[in-house]
Amino acid sequence: MIELRNIDYSVGGRSILKDVNLSVGEQDTLAILGASGSGKSTILRIILGLINPDQGEVWVHGKELSRISYEDLVEIRKKMGIVFQEGALFDSLTVGENVGYYYLEHTRQTHAEVAPRVQAMLDTVGLGHTINMMPEELSGGMRRRVAIARALIYHPSCILYDEPTTGLDPMSSKSITDLINRLKHEHRVASVMVTHNLEDALEVADHFIMIQGGGVGWSGTRRQFAGQQKKIMEMFYQ
Repeated sequence: MIELRNIDYSVGGRSILKDVNLSVGEQDTLAILGASGSGKSTILRIILGLINPDQGEVWVHGKELSRISYEDLVEIRKKMGIVFQEGALFDSLTVGENVGYYYLEHTRQTHAEVAPRVQAMLDTVGLGHTINMMPEELSGGMRRRVAIARALIYHPSCILYDEPTTGLDPMSSKSITDLINRLKHEHRVASVMVTHNLEDALEVADHFIMIQGGGVGWSGTRRQFAGQQKKIMEMFYQ
Protein backbone atom coordinates (compact mmCIF):
# COMPACT_ATOMS: atom_id res chain seq x y z
CA MET A 1 0.00 0.00 0.00
CA ILE A 2 2.81 2.42 0.93
CA GLU A 3 6.50 2.06 0.20
CA LEU A 4 9.40 4.48 0.55
CA ARG A 5 12.59 3.54 -1.29
CA ASN A 6 15.95 5.12 -0.44
CA ILE A 7 14.49 8.46 0.59
CA ASP A 8 16.82 11.42 1.18
CA TYR A 9 15.49 14.83 2.20
CA SER A 10 17.27 18.01 3.27
CA VAL A 11 16.38 21.62 4.04
CA GLY A 12 18.84 24.44 3.46
CA GLY A 13 21.71 22.01 3.12
CA ARG A 14 20.83 20.26 6.40
CA SER A 15 20.07 16.58 6.02
CA ILE A 16 16.74 15.54 7.59
CA LEU A 17 16.32 12.01 6.22
CA LYS A 18 18.97 9.70 4.79
CA ASP A 19 18.29 6.49 2.85
CA VAL A 20 14.96 5.79 4.56
CA ASN A 21 13.11 2.66 3.48
CA LEU A 22 9.76 1.44 4.79
CA SER A 23 6.67 -0.40 3.65
CA VAL A 24 3.09 -0.73 4.90
CA GLY A 25 0.79 -3.51 3.75
CA GLU A 26 -3.00 -3.76 3.94
CA GLN A 27 -4.22 -3.63 7.56
CA ASP A 28 -0.64 -3.27 8.83
CA THR A 29 0.10 -0.83 11.62
CA LEU A 30 3.55 0.72 11.41
CA ALA A 31 4.94 2.80 14.27
CA ILE A 32 7.63 5.33 13.36
CA LEU A 33 9.59 6.03 16.51
CA GLY A 34 12.16 8.67 17.31
CA ALA A 35 12.96 11.74 19.33
CA SER A 36 11.35 15.12 18.64
CA GLY A 37 12.91 16.68 15.54
CA SER A 38 14.20 13.37 14.19
CA GLY A 39 12.23 13.64 10.94
CA LYS A 40 9.25 11.40 11.80
CA SER A 41 6.56 13.89 10.76
CA THR A 42 8.52 14.70 7.61
CA ILE A 43 7.99 11.09 6.53
CA LEU A 44 4.21 11.58 6.74
CA ARG A 45 4.41 14.74 4.64
CA ILE A 46 6.41 12.84 2.01
CA ILE A 47 3.85 10.00 1.97
CA LEU A 48 1.07 12.57 1.42
CA GLY A 49 3.02 14.23 -1.40
CA LEU A 50 3.11 17.53 0.49
CA ILE A 51 6.89 17.67 0.03
CA ASN A 52 9.13 15.91 -2.46
CA PRO A 53 12.26 13.99 -1.44
CA ASP A 54 15.63 14.96 -2.87
CA GLN A 55 16.17 11.35 -3.85
CA GLY A 56 14.24 8.09 -3.80
CA GLU A 57 10.76 6.88 -4.69
CA VAL A 58 7.42 7.18 -2.92
CA TRP A 59 4.89 4.50 -3.89
CA VAL A 60 1.28 4.75 -2.72
CA HIS A 61 -1.42 2.41 -4.00
CA GLY A 62 0.83 1.26 -6.81
CA LYS A 63 1.73 4.71 -8.10
CA GLU A 64 5.03 6.58 -7.75
CA LEU A 65 4.11 10.10 -6.64
CA SER A 66 6.72 11.99 -8.69
CA ARG A 67 5.30 10.54 -11.89
CA ILE A 68 1.62 11.40 -11.52
CA SER A 69 -0.48 14.51 -12.09
CA TYR A 70 -1.77 16.73 -9.31
CA GLU A 71 -5.29 15.47 -10.03
CA ASP A 72 -4.16 11.87 -9.52
CA LEU A 73 -2.36 12.89 -6.33
CA VAL A 74 -5.60 14.38 -4.97
CA GLU A 75 -7.39 11.09 -5.65
CA ILE A 76 -4.67 9.14 -3.84
CA ARG A 77 -4.91 11.49 -0.85
CA LYS A 78 -8.62 10.70 -0.60
CA LYS A 79 -7.60 7.13 0.18
CA MET A 80 -5.50 8.29 3.13
CA GLY A 81 -6.83 9.95 6.26
CA ILE A 82 -4.54 12.18 8.31
CA VAL A 83 -4.78 12.94 12.03
CA PHE A 84 -2.63 15.99 12.70
CA GLN A 85 -0.79 16.75 15.93
CA GLU A 86 -3.24 17.78 18.66
CA GLY A 87 -6.17 17.30 16.27
CA ALA A 88 -5.85 20.63 14.41
CA LEU A 89 -9.59 21.35 14.51
CA PHE A 90 -11.02 24.67 13.31
CA ASP A 91 -12.00 26.55 16.47
CA SER A 92 -14.70 28.57 14.72
CA LEU A 93 -16.55 25.50 13.37
CA THR A 94 -18.73 23.03 15.23
CA VAL A 95 -17.61 19.45 15.66
CA GLY A 96 -19.92 18.38 12.84
CA GLU A 97 -18.64 21.10 10.52
CA ASN A 98 -15.06 20.07 11.27
CA VAL A 99 -15.76 16.45 10.40
CA GLY A 100 -17.67 17.32 7.22
CA TYR A 101 -15.39 20.19 6.21
CA TYR A 102 -14.06 18.71 2.98
CA TYR A 103 -17.51 17.79 1.67
CA LEU A 104 -18.94 21.19 2.58
CA GLU A 105 -16.07 23.14 1.00
CA HIS A 106 -15.24 21.02 -2.05
CA THR A 107 -18.52 19.50 -3.19
CA ARG A 108 -22.02 20.81 -3.84
CA GLN A 109 -23.50 18.76 -1.05
CA THR A 110 -25.54 20.66 1.52
CA HIS A 111 -25.27 20.43 5.30
CA ALA A 112 -28.38 18.24 5.30
CA GLU A 113 -26.84 15.85 2.76
CA VAL A 114 -23.53 15.62 4.60
CA ALA A 115 -25.03 15.32 8.10
CA PRO A 116 -25.79 11.54 8.03
CA ARG A 117 -22.21 10.70 7.02
CA VAL A 118 -20.82 13.05 9.66
CA GLN A 119 -23.07 11.53 12.31
CA ALA A 120 -21.97 8.02 11.35
CA MET A 121 -18.28 8.95 11.65
CA LEU A 122 -18.81 10.57 15.06
CA ASP A 123 -20.78 7.53 16.21
CA THR A 124 -17.84 5.36 15.15
CA VAL A 125 -15.51 7.21 17.54
CA GLY A 126 -18.09 7.34 20.33
CA LEU A 127 -18.85 11.06 20.03
CA GLY A 128 -22.17 11.18 18.22
CA HIS A 129 -23.59 13.48 20.89
CA THR A 130 -20.99 16.21 20.20
CA ILE A 131 -22.01 17.07 16.64
CA ASN A 132 -23.25 20.58 17.54
CA MET A 133 -20.58 21.34 20.15
CA MET A 134 -17.57 23.60 19.65
CA PRO A 135 -13.99 22.26 19.92
CA GLU A 136 -13.36 24.39 23.03
CA GLU A 137 -16.06 22.39 24.83
CA LEU A 138 -14.18 19.11 24.33
CA SER A 139 -11.36 17.51 26.27
CA GLY A 140 -8.02 16.86 24.58
CA GLY A 141 -8.83 13.19 24.05
CA MET A 142 -12.23 14.03 22.57
CA ARG A 143 -10.65 16.48 20.11
CA ARG A 144 -8.27 13.74 18.93
CA ARG A 145 -11.22 11.40 18.39
CA VAL A 146 -13.04 14.09 16.39
CA ALA A 147 -9.90 14.42 14.27
CA ILE A 148 -10.01 10.65 13.68
CA ALA A 149 -13.68 10.91 12.66
CA ARG A 150 -12.68 13.61 10.15
CA ALA A 151 -9.95 11.33 8.80
CA LEU A 152 -12.51 8.55 8.30
CA ILE A 153 -14.98 10.63 6.28
CA TYR A 154 -13.79 9.25 2.91
CA HIS A 155 -13.53 5.66 4.20
CA PRO A 156 -9.75 5.62 3.63
CA SER A 157 -7.71 2.47 3.28
CA CYS A 158 -4.92 4.00 5.41
CA ILE A 159 -4.81 6.52 8.24
CA LEU A 160 -1.69 8.51 9.13
CA TYR A 161 -1.43 9.56 12.78
CA ASP A 162 1.00 12.34 13.74
CA GLU A 163 1.69 12.08 17.49
CA PRO A 164 -1.96 11.21 18.28
CA THR A 165 -1.45 10.86 22.04
CA THR A 166 0.98 13.70 22.76
CA GLY A 167 -0.10 15.79 25.75
CA LEU A 168 -2.89 13.43 26.80
CA ASP A 169 -3.29 11.80 30.20
CA PRO A 170 -2.82 8.00 30.36
CA MET A 171 -6.57 7.24 30.23
CA SER A 172 -7.12 9.44 27.18
CA SER A 173 -4.05 7.96 25.48
CA LYS A 174 -5.43 4.47 26.09
CA SER A 175 -8.76 5.46 24.53
CA ILE A 176 -6.94 6.63 21.39
CA THR A 177 -4.78 3.51 21.05
CA ASP A 178 -7.86 1.33 21.64
CA LEU A 179 -9.67 3.23 18.88
CA ILE A 180 -6.74 2.82 16.46
CA ASN A 181 -6.82 -0.93 17.08
CA ARG A 182 -10.60 -1.10 16.66
CA LEU A 183 -10.52 0.79 13.35
CA LYS A 184 -7.90 -1.62 12.05
CA HIS A 185 -10.17 -4.59 12.61
CA GLU A 186 -13.63 -3.10 12.02
CA HIS A 187 -12.79 -0.80 9.09
CA ARG A 188 -9.87 -2.86 7.79
CA VAL A 189 -7.55 0.15 7.53
CA ALA A 190 -3.78 0.25 7.57
CA SER A 191 -2.17 2.73 9.95
CA VAL A 192 1.08 4.68 10.17
CA MET A 193 1.62 6.14 13.63
CA VAL A 194 4.38 8.66 14.27
CA THR A 195 5.18 8.88 17.96
CA HIS A 196 7.90 9.35 20.53
CA ASN A 197 5.81 7.39 23.05
CA LEU A 198 7.14 3.85 23.05
CA GLU A 199 4.37 2.50 25.28
CA ASP A 200 1.63 3.72 22.93
CA ALA A 201 3.47 2.31 19.93
CA LEU A 202 3.58 -1.10 21.60
CA GLU A 203 -0.20 -0.94 22.08
CA VAL A 204 -0.94 -0.70 18.35
CA ALA A 205 1.96 -1.59 16.06
CA ASP A 206 2.73 -4.76 14.10
CA HIS A 207 5.97 -3.29 12.75
CA PHE A 208 8.36 -0.64 14.01
CA ILE A 209 11.05 1.59 12.59
CA MET A 210 13.24 3.85 14.70
CA ILE A 211 14.62 7.02 13.16
CA GLN A 212 18.08 7.98 14.40
CA GLY A 213 20.36 10.55 12.83
CA GLY A 214 17.92 10.88 9.93
CA GLY A 215 18.14 7.19 9.02
CA VAL A 216 16.47 3.97 10.10
CA GLY A 217 18.41 2.88 13.18
CA TRP A 218 16.31 -0.23 13.68
CA SER A 219 13.29 -1.88 12.07
CA GLY A 220 11.40 -5.07 12.73
CA THR A 221 8.23 -6.84 13.79
CA ARG A 222 6.62 -6.97 17.22
CA ARG A 223 8.21 -10.39 17.81
CA GLN A 224 11.64 -9.10 16.82
CA PHE A 225 11.13 -6.11 19.08
CA ALA A 226 10.40 -8.41 22.02
CA GLY A 227 13.58 -10.37 21.33
CA GLN A 228 15.77 -7.25 21.19
CA GLN A 229 13.90 -5.06 23.65
CA LYS A 230 16.85 -4.17 25.87
CA LYS A 231 18.99 -3.05 22.93
CA ILE A 232 16.13 -1.08 21.38
CA MET A 233 15.22 0.60 24.65
CA GLU A 234 18.83 1.73 25.05
CA MET A 235 18.75 3.17 21.53
CA PHE A 236 15.42 4.86 22.12
CA TYR A 237 16.32 6.57 25.37
CA GLN A 238 19.98 7.42 24.69
